[in-house]
Amino acid sequence: MNTTAFRRYTSLLIFICLSTWSTAVLAQQKIDGRILDANTGDPLIGANVEIAGTTIGTTTDYDGYFELTGEMTFPINLISTYLGYEETTTPLAAATADLVIKMSESSVTVDVIEVKAARVSDERKKSPLTVEALDALAIKETSSQDFYSGLGQLKGVDLTTASLGFTVINTRGFNSTSPVRSLQIIDGVDNQSPGLNFSLGNFLGASELDIQKAELIVGASSAFYGPNAFNGVLSMETKNPFFNKGLAGSIKIGERDLLNTAVRWADSWNNKDGNAWMAAKVNLFYLSAFDWVANNFDPISDSEGTPVFDPAVNPGRADAVNIYGDESSQTFSSLFDQNAGLNKFHRTGYEEIDLVDYNTENIKAGVAFHFRLQPSKDYDSPELIVASNYGNGTTVYQGDNRFSLRNINFWQNRIELRKKDKYFIRAYATNEDAGNSYDPYFTALRIQETAATDENWANAYRRWWTGGNLGNVFNRMKDLGYPADDVEGQILWQQQNADSLAVWHRQAAAFANSGEGQDIDGALPQPGTAIFDSLFNAFTSRKNNEAENGTMFSDRSALYHLHGEYTLDIDGLKDVRIGANGRLYRPNSEGTIFDDEFERISLFEYGIYAGASKDVSDFTFSAAIRMDKNQNFNHLFSPAASVVWNPNETNFFRLSFSSAIRNPTLSDQYLNLNVGPATLLGNLEGYENLVTFDSFEANASDPNVPFDFVDVNPVVPEKVQTLEIGYRTSIGNSLFLDASYYYNIYDDFLGFNILLDVPFDTVEIIGLPPFVSANLFEAEVFRISANSNEQVTTQGFALGANYYFANYYSLSGNYSWNRLNTAVEDNIVPAFNTPEHKFNVGLGGRNIPLGNSRDITYGWNINYKWIEGFIFEGSPQFTGFIPSYDMLDAQVNVAFSKINTTIKVGASNIMDNRQFQVYGGPRIGRMAYISATYDFKKKI
Repeated sequence: MNTTAFRRYTSLLIFICLSTWSTAVLAQQKIDGRILDANTGDPLIGANVEIAGTTIGTTTDYDGYFELTGEMTFPINLISTYLGYEETTTPLAAATADLVIKMSESSVTVDVIEVKAARVSDERKKSPLTVEALDALAIKETSSQDFYSGLGQLKGVDLTTASLGFTVINTRGFNSTSPVRSLQIIDGVDNQSPGLNFSLGNFLGASELDIQKAELIVGASSAFYGPNAFNGVLSMETKNPFFNKGLAGSIKIGERDLLNTAVRWADSWNNKDGNAWMAAKVNLFYLSAFDWVANNFDPISDSEGTPVFDPAVNPGRADAVNIYGDESSQTFSSLFDQNAGLNKFHRTGYEEIDLVDYNTENIKAGVAFHFRLQPSKDYDSPELIVASNYGNGTTVYQGDNRFSLRNINFWQNRIELRKKDKYFIRAYATNEDAGNSYDPYFTALRIQETAATDENWANAYRRWWTGGNLGNVFNRMKDLGYPADDVEGQILWQQQNADSLAVWHRQAAAFANSGEGQDIDGALPQPGTAIFDSLFNAFTSRKNNEAENGTMFSDRSALYHLHGEYTLDIDGLKDVRIGANGRLYRPNSEGTIFDDEFERISLFEYGIYAGASKDVSDFTFSAAIRMDKNQNFNHLFSPAASVVWNPNETNFFRLSFSSAIRNPTLSDQYLNLNVGPATLLGNLEGYENLVTFDSFEANASDPNVPFDFVDVNPVVPEKVQTLEIGYRTSIGNSLFLDASYYYNIYDDFLGFNILLDVPFDTVEIIGLPPFVSANLFEAEVFRISANSNEQVTTQGFALGANYYFANYYSLSGNYSWNRLNTAVEDNIVPAFNTPEHKFNVGLGGRNIPLGNSRDITYGWNINYKWIEGFIFEGSPQFTGFIPSYDMLDAQVNVAFSKINTTIKVGASNIMDNRQFQVYGGPRIGRMAYISATYDFKKKI
């Protein structure tokens, strides 16, 4: 599809949606309410509700709510059915709001109850976008080690695990460990790090005991969710203490010393009239485990070899992925002098395990108070919520480097006034303190430098080699059976005697590390020794800025957010919403991450939006528009429009146009971080007269090749437009299918350029062109945030199927295809980082009775996942190929209803197929576990 055609189709779609506002509709009436378990008071998710003798029907959502709209002639009978419950008939004499229906469990299993796409609500089926979901029961039964990892089994989801404590969710490409194109919210609150501008997985998230549902809205969604809702939104909702009361607790133990415990308590209190007016909940969570070790000692991608050896087998070592400090190298190309055989050698460096705390810990605590301002209206009352959450922990985070997060802290405070389906006004603040977090890479360099500079170390290495007269071994080629001065012969001899060379290189390195050379400063501190520990503690306790020259990074950043929305009642329209929000970023890194050592950064942005829907016969038309303004950039608009055709109760066709913007993050604007091979820079004001990496390398090989100078324009917001076509259907009351195709067009695509600042000598060297003089001086490498000058397009297809059979069992599967169409030629690194093909297949059962009683039930599921290999583009140190891999997850659980307890045994990656999910990270292996969950639910 070309761009012109794309824009024509989307313009036509918007026109059709907007023109329908003037179309007349028949007078309709509405019934809404909630369906609850008569015994526990829990909401019943996916219960079927229909008006007897008509085709008007729906299913309840995750909170048990339903809404029926249509032409009705009263009196009517409302029929409610749900798997394992008695059918309930509710007579109504008139349209009713706030109806409460309580259903009782069947005493026997009723085989004739139809599934009717259970757990697939009408809201999800009618959505104009692709929506994936986990309900509370599916969350409990996930076969992964936790529900967050279980999201990777959903259609189109890219799950990236960089460490045991850091898992990232992405969709539709540009997957990274810094998911700036995806938004993650919990109860409407952005769950991001205030300084780094992206979610740290579930590190600050909610406990599994308190999650009511998790929905993933796939695709561009800025119209209602704001900037950064670019490729998808993960929206999690916690349990309301008015409806989910009681005491719950869980404990999980497993491999790698896994210990996971959680407690949730909630209750409500009545006023003198017997109406619940206040409710509260408390959540506590603790996780500890020993992380997977990142021990990839292969050479980094694009490592340069020599005429004798490639990097993988070079006797003088290579720049290994998870060894830090070995980037420094010396190259000797001469084959017939005293340095013969040296070829290329690297400093020994330190392995990551010597520098990183792999003892993962995570503590989360939360408290929330809910107040009904009009208790007599029950759940339809306006509600005031005051909530506070705290997170603390230690884990390994991978961004442009691997970072050891130690004792990092988050605080999140929220106050909200809301009325369901009518309005809300929400204010929250998120604060963080990086604690004792540090950069292991620079820690290795700092410790190494206390022993010797790179130059002194190389001199000592070379001195041992020449002192042993090893070069003469290669000069006596005739004695070795080769013609004198035979270059090819000497190369062959070295390759045939690589083992001897490796021994000599190890001895040379040991000599250089010993401090015995004349120009050496001291012995290289060895891990586990007192001197190493002393230096390690000294560097990691000082800030990584010019003043302190340490490796600890400081981050005491904060963000403040205010958001309000109101739903209007307008005849002929539905879901008419208007809203606005404002956000203030206050980063504070003291010069260790951002360019803020001497002046504090402050960044404000705001947005306003409106949207509405309208039903016309079998069609639902929707349109929305949003305007956003960031203080450093111009106003931007992101419109959206869609049409859903529902010709009957089982088929849903959808066509949507959506758009989104992504404001450059704080890092894109203000970053100033040296990661060793390069300095990472934000780009708010632009740069001039920098040298391209390719021309610099070409000039190094041939001084007659001129440098290619470029200017980098300041960054601007990135924009995307998406056209999506989809189809959902239920077949035979048991099979649910969802298929979609999307096409994305990105303008001002945000990536980064790798460029050099080459200092020029003011005096021209005689006999050489002026530009060659620059290459005789040290150049500084920069990775600079930048927009692509080209239009970037991507496309993809996804298909998911769920088949429910024999009352208790389900078979599921999904397939995703994603492709980056554009190979940009302006040196922007796109970092698509997404497999072209992947699929999941799952089989399971739930709530299966043991014997004739439902007092004991069991469930199980097994899921197989396959991921095609792909290139992962990160920092220069962490760019490489992720091989294809597959994983098998499984679990079995037994529930004892009389004691409110469920026992579960399972494992993720049960075959222990260890593979990288992110280049530079560890090989993720099996995590087997056993858990017990107690969940006493107090009746409403």
